[in-house]
Amino acid sequence: MSNYFNIDKRLLELADKAEENCSEAFGRIEKTGRANSEKVLKAFIDNRVGEMHLKGTTGYGYGDDGRDKLDSVFAQVLGAEDALVRHTFVNGTHAISTALFGILRPGDLMVSLTGTPYDTLNEVIFGERGGSLTEFGVKYDQLDLLPDGRVNFEGISEKVKGCKVAYIQRSRGYSLRPSITVSEIGEMVDIIRLVNPEAIVMVDNCYGELVEEKEPCDVGADIIIGSLIKNLGGGIAETGGYIAGRRDLIELCSYRLTTVGTGKEVGCSLNQNRGMYLGLFNAPVAVKSAVKTATFASAFFSLLGFTAYPGYDEYRSDIITAIQLGSRKALIAFCEGIQSGSPVDSFVTPEPWDMPGYDSQVIMAAGAFTMGASIELSADAPLREPFAVWMQGGLTYDTGRMGILLAAQRLLDKGVISL
Repeated sequence: MSNYFNIDKRLLELADKAEENCSEAFGRIEKTGRANSEKVLKAFIDNRVGEMHLKGTTGYGYGDDGRDKLDSVFAQVLGAEDALVRHTFVNGTHAISTALFGILRPGDLMVSLTGTPYDTLNEVIFGERGGSLTEFGVKYDQLDLLPDGRVNFEGISEKVKGCKVAYIQRSRGYSLRPSITVSEIGEMVDIIRLVNPEAIVMVDNCYGELVEEKEPCDVGADIIIGSLIKNLGGGIAETGGYIAGRRDLIELCSYRLTTVGTGKEVGCSLNQNRGMYLGLFNAPVAVKSAVKTATFASAFFSLLGFTAYPGYDEYRSDIITAIQLGSRKALIAFCEGIQSGSPVDSFVTPEPWDMPGYDSQVIMAAGAFTMGASIELSADAPLREPFAVWMQGGLTYDTGRMGILLAAQRLLDKGVISL
């Protein structure tokens, strides 16, 4: 067997054992990937995507059929009535912020049903200056998760009474809780509808797209949001994000993104259409590789004595594996190893820094073709207890697997682990 990277033979033997352990999970992942590839292909064909749609526009963007057709393709893939897919969304937080400000009004109540949202939304919701939701008179409440990190289904009925938006964060963020499955989102929707039929169920869908065969809109969610440098960009889209869901809600969000009255009718696509179309088409394969990489990481690091979330044999609803490394030294070494196995900037050494939007230093390893693209192999973590790292991505399984082996080799070289 080739060993271009001089990985310790004992690590290679453990990797073979990890793959054996993953065989059943890999079979499920392949089946899901095939189903989602067929779904995406069907959406392209049904919407009659042509070569002319791949070209961009300039200026105001009036009559940009390629932009509008892309919205329709995304909507079909995501089980939505309509979508707003734009390269002008700078990240997932921007898309979520656009949706929240587009839908909520002064005096409305937003309730998070999955505890405190992801760190970067803190200023959007609670900021004391700069125009947060709180400053505009929007009220906020939350339902904490159960001690084991799972949804408190029994507490939903009381919390959603009178709320305008019931907010669900599908992925785990910087926590060790399980990600929320589409089936669980469906259960949450059913409970919400019984108590408050008018509530708008909003799902932060980041990291979860195409991991399962169904999406949150398929089980009743009203609006879902995500980034194109994660799953649905397929490693090809250079930037952007999406909002998908009910047509009336998409219209409101479009007014926030552009101007009231013009909404989706304006906004040129420049030269971004082709990358977003091709990225979506490639997304099922990229997501499949990322989920396989994450599953292998769980199995491999479990054999090394670490605790991984979720376990390799557990059902997955996002592309993330969290590994509890136990110390600052181990966390930094892991990220150094991931960086060294990157196709771009492999020679760079990641260091902790004061990243905007976070309350502690963060270290990030991401040698990617698109800066910050977490569908490409990356690892990041805040430098705080329990010193866990959140790893995601892997455009190809084979290179993702090697990145994980290099992370383990760095831990071995620095004396963090022994074999």
